[in-house]
Order: sequence, then C-alpha cells, then structure tokens
Amino acid sequence: MAFARACSVALVGVEGVVVEVQADLEAGVAAFTLVGLPDKSLVESRDRVRAAVANSGAEWPQKKLTVGLSPASVPKGGSGFDLAVACAVLGAAERIDPASIADVVMIGELGLDGRVRPVRGVLPAVLAAAEAGYRQVVVPEQTAGEAALVPGVSVLGVRSLRQLIAVLCDEPVPEEQQPHDQGRPDTMLAGLMVPGAGMGTGIARGSAQGEGHRPDLADVAGQERPRKALEVAAAGGHHLLLSGPPGAGKTMLAERLPAILPALSRQESLEVTAVHSVAGILPPGEPLVSRAPYCAPHHSATMQSLVGGGNGLPRPGAVSLAHRGILFLDEAPEFSVRALDALRQPLESGHVVVARSAGVVRLPARFLMVLAANPCPCGRHTLSGAGCECPPASVRRYQARLSGPLLDRVDLRVAVDPVRRADLMGQGGRGESTASVAARVREARARAAVRLAGTPWTTNSEVPGHELRTRLVAAPGALLAAERDMERGMLTARGLDRVLRVAWTIADLRGADRPDASDIAVALELRTGIPRGAPMTAGAAGTAGTAGAA
Repeated sequence: MAFARACSVALVGVEGVVVEVQADLEAGVAAFTLVGLPDKSLVESRDRVRAAVANSGAEWPQKKLTVGLSPASVPKGGSGFDLAVACAVLGAAERIDPASIADVVMIGELGLDGRVRPVRGVLPAVLAAAEAGYRQVVVPEQTAGEAALVPGVSVLGVRSLRQLIAVLCDEPVPEEQQPHDQGRPDTMLAGLMVPGAGMGTGIARGSAQGEGHRPDLADVAGQERPRKALEVAAAGGHHLLLSGPPGAGKTMLAERLPAILPALSRQESLEVTAVHSVAGILPPGEPLVSRAPYCAPHHSATMQSLVGGGNGLPRPGAVSLAHRGILFLDEAPEFSVRALDALRQPLESGHVVVARSAGVVRLPARFLMVLAANPCPCGRHTLSGAGCECPPASVRRYQARLSGPLLDRVDLRVAVDPVRRADLMGQGGRGESTASVAARVREARARAAVRLAGTPWTTNSEVPGHELRTRLVAAPGALLAAERDMERGMLTARGLDRVLRVAWTIADLRGADRPDASDIAVALELRTGIPRGAPMTAGAAGTAGTAGAA
C-alpha cells in the first residue's frame, strides 16, 4: 500500500479551513474514489486530475485509488483542490517524494492539458494556511501577487503541473508558453471575475481613468449643508440619509463620498481584498484594494443579495462587498421592507451571520450607509407650487417604508433642497474641492485615532454608548439639550448615544479636545432637523451646516 498527503484550503464564507488531501493506492481494480463531503464541482476533479496528470507526462497509477479530504465534516467545494489532489496521487505513486508535499498548501484548478488555472479566494485561503502554521504555498502564477500579501509565507507561482513536478523533483523547470496572444484577453483569468457579482461595486482607482476624471465635490452646485453633513459622515463613519426632490444632487453627493474617505490601512485592505477575492470582483493585476469600496445595488435587490445568501453555503452580499466602504441605497423607499430591515443587525454589529442548511457563515459588514429618498412617490411633495398630487395617505405610506428602527440607526438626516439658479450657473462660486475636504477628514480621523489608541475601535461611530457616558465624557452641562429631548420622547437611548458620537466627530473637525454644548446642538440638529440656534460655521472648522427636516 502506498500513501501520500498534501494540503489545501476549504473556504466557508471568507474564512478558511486547512484540509488534508490524502491519497491511498492499493491493489485491486483500477478505480478513483473521492470522499470527504465534496460538492459537484469537486467530484468532477477526478476527471480533470486524471487528464492533467497524463498530459503532463506522468503515468496515472492503474490501481485502486482513494482520495480523502479531511476533516470530512467540513463542506468542500470548488475546483481549487485539483492541484493538491494531483500531487497527493503522484506522491502515492512515488512519482514525487511524499515528504516534499506533506506540509505544502496547494491551491489551483487544473485544465485537462495540465495548465494551472487561477481560482477565487486565494488571499483568505493563504491567510487561513498561515494562521494554521503553514509556511509554504503553491498557487497559480496569476494569483501569486495576491498570495504574497500574507507575511511570513513562501509563495510559489506555477503555470502548469509539469512545472510543479519539476520543482518538487529538483529537475529542470520546463518553459511554458503564454496561454494567450499579446493584445487579447487572458482566458485563464475567466474564473476570477464573475459577471454580475459586483452588484454595482466600484473601487476608486486613479490608475484606470486618471486623477482628473474622478468625481469631485467642486462639481456639486450649492448644497452647502449636505456637503458639510457628508464631511461629518466621512470623518466619523456615520450613516447618512439624504432626503429631497429629484434632481437636487443626492446621488452626486453620495458618489463623491468615497473620495473623501482616508485610504484603507493595511489590515483593512486585507479584509476588503479577501471579501472581493471570494466574491469574484477583485480586478486582475490589482491584488490589494487600497481605497474604500463603493457598492450601489439597484432598488430591486433581494434580501439575500443585500446581506448574503445563495445556494449551498452563503456568499457575500452587498453589505460585505461594501465592507470598510460605502453602501449607497438610492431610492431607498423603493427597496423591499424586508430587505431594508435586514440591514439593522449588520449596522449595529459590523458583521452579518447567515444561516443556511449547508452551514452558518459569518461575513464582515462594517460599512457606511448612505440612503437617498424622495419625499413622496412623485418627488414634489416638499416643493411649493410644484403640483404634487400624491394623497396624504400615499405620502405617509411611502415615507413609512423606511421603518423607525432603521432610521434610529441613521446618525445624520439632511434635507437636500433644489439647486438655486445662481448656484447652478456658477454665480455663487464653486464649492470646496474633494482634496480640501479629504484633508480635514484625515486630520479629524487622526485625532480620533489618538484618543481611541489601545481600544478595538477606530472611528467615533464604533464607540459604545457606555464608553461615551463614562470614560469619553463631553464638557460639563453639554448634554442638557439632548437629555431634554430624550425626556420628551424625541430621542431613544440609542439615539442619544449616536448624538454623542456625532458630537465627538464635530469636535474633532474643529480641533477641540471634547464636545461642548454647541457641538451637541449641531449633532441634535443633524439628527432631528430641528434648528437649535447653534452657530454652524463652514470652512476650516469643518462643522456641518444647518440640516433641514429629513
């Protein structure tokens, strides 16, 4: 009896489990049995591996072959196990030394001609292997850059099974021709990008169109108050509701929010890249996402497409694709009520747990949500003389589609008024550019980072209310107005905590050590839309303008 083993990784959501691929050869009728809870695509690896081994110049063993995937209780799927299965079989047949592959993690799909094709989820798979103590991985050549992002791991990128056999046997490595002609798309990358999987996801990249083609805040005519609310949202990671008639600029403002967010940290970049790699929307040639993602699903999106789901093990939804970035829900009242209410749990926890019959998956979902809504079905309800014919009951039903519990989790509610003619024609001057606002946002986040050093939180929106009431306290007497609103029923306990978080962000923007009564008044006005009589200066102070009713 001959035996050999190699290792691969099974992905459950964006978390990986190291799987030991064991191959056993014994006398008997030639057969190939694969056990260990494989799915349909993994069962088909028997034919792919047999053809790839034969076309790579190695002899396929004519014995009874059993390949086991351990632990057997973990569901396994996908074609990424092909490379490990082939090497385990060749090790059992003594074509390669079994000791040379025993502690090597192999990830890759095999073509019938022996070429190694890239698969999705290489980064989270290599992260799981590194956490399990493995230090050598073999991946397809096209994804070697993605795997190399994990520190402390030696990565070998191969183009074919022949090359891997030569490396393991210390033989001359054969040269493999490029699989595609110059100037034509590489068909080997087809499995990395899933058409339609992005659901409106975009990543701000200056290399694609150039810096001059990025949307700039200076393009927005007027709208001083919503612009300042956008700045507060970016500085503290606060959720935002933009309410106003069609054509006022709600979508323009939301599309310019990712550009004023700071660049992702190294850890955040790895988190975002792992999710996008699993989802199949990681652009080829860009192994690391460094800018905040932007996800804008259509209002017909289902609850499963928003929070995650699908057949078998759940796959990342829009909330996970927007992790560490922006989730923009345009025409928010047009989304189904079930889909909107499903966002309430990830808004609080920063992750989503999806349970299906095939298993339970925990997916990251720490995003900044921006809602855009019209005041009524026709959009003209708040405009004087605009001829809104929506019955009052219809207006109430339309606005009630954004439930109270969901709105209670939205920190900033700002009215976007119609653009004035003078602003549209440029007579009022251009607004501040994205670069100017982004600089103030970076300074505010830096102040928050110093204050929150040594804690698990990085932005003001993540700080629990208990900490804001006990350790990170506001100036004496600053909370009197907020406490009165809570006694009158205008604020819930969650609402009071969120007002405190926004007040800390406003204080950070104006360079104060802690929020005072004026900061609390601005935060209350941004949440309730009721003028408080507090001065709201613009410019370098960075505070938000007066907000209208949501």
